[in-house]
Amino acid sequence: MAAKQPPPLMKKHSQTDLVSRLKTRKILGVGGEDDDGEVHRSKISQVLGNEIKFAVREPLGLRVWQLVSAIMFSGVAIMALAFPDQLYDAIFEEEPASSKTPIRLYGGALLSISLIMWNALYTAEKVIIRWTLLTEACYFAVQFLVTTVSLVESSRIATGAVLLLVSRVLFILISIYYYYQVGRRPKKV
Repeated sequence: MAAKQPPPLMKKHSQTDLVSRLKTRKILGVGGEDDDGEVHRSKISQVLGNEIKFAVREPLGLRVWQLVSAIMFSGVAIMALAFPDQLYDAIFEEEPASSKTPIRLYGGALLSISLIMWNALYTAEKVIIRWTLLTEACYFAVQFLVTTVSLVESSRIATGAVLLLVSRVLFILISIYYYYQVGRRPKKV
């Protein structure tokens, strides 16, 4: 028995057939606007996302703030690790506790956060930038609360601690401002 030969393949010229192209694009779900008003040119760009859509429109001064934060976190971390007594004395203006371990652990935690800050400085991803800004704001809020409770418990007002509290409130406001600015949707042109 002889095997039947399949019929020769016919090449369809869908590139020239406008109706066929429109039907194909409609079936694939490309070419029309999605919920965000984006017009996808291909299924690949629809699935993977439009690169321009994820680009961050950076608010003025964001990268400077990230750099200042990274330097600040690194500096305080190194000071807490290397000179715990001097750091405690500068803030609370009293002799530190007998153990340096809690201050050094604080320095280690700050060094870990500073590594995150340094890495966030070089990213363009909106989500990572927002998470680092939120991390900063939470850290500053916790530090503000802990310092306030410590001052109330000791019933002493140290100049260094008051300056620390004022700076932390300022840093919280700056971090929250940039957090919301990075999260805003860009205006459509």
